[in-house]
Amino acid sequence: MSTVKPFTIEQFYKFIAQGKLMAGKCLKCGKIHLPPRPLCDNCFSKQFEWMQVTGKGKLLTYTVIHVAPQQFQALTPYAVGIVELENGLKIPGMINGVPHDQLKIGMELTLDFGACNTTQQWPQWQRYCFKP
Repeated sequence: MSTVKPFTIEQFYKFIAQGKLMAGKCLKCGKIHLPPRPLCDNCFSKQFEWMQVTGKGKLLTYTVIHVAPQQFQALTPYAVGIVELENGLKIPGMINGVPHDQLKIGMELTLDFGACNTTQQWPQWQRYCFKP
């Protein structure tokens, strides 16, 4: 008997640790939620299924952080942006592997599961970032 994984942010990050970007698809209206949530904000259904989504997209907006929270101070300056994935979903993330003066709105980025870990104490979730 297979167990359905809960539609929580914790489960989202467990999938990230496995190298999978997973969203919750509402079984009633079909809306896709990324990150997932336990209640559809479109039809208020609680019935979802997990679906894997692509990690490729285009940069919509970004900022370069120079003054960061304590757990990220060692990374400054670093870029954070919102990427619109190929299926229209939008997700925020750090951007690595691009000099900040070469960041461009509309540039193609890909999700990277391996090179984005920080040494923060809480929460202990696997990280992801974007790269060209």
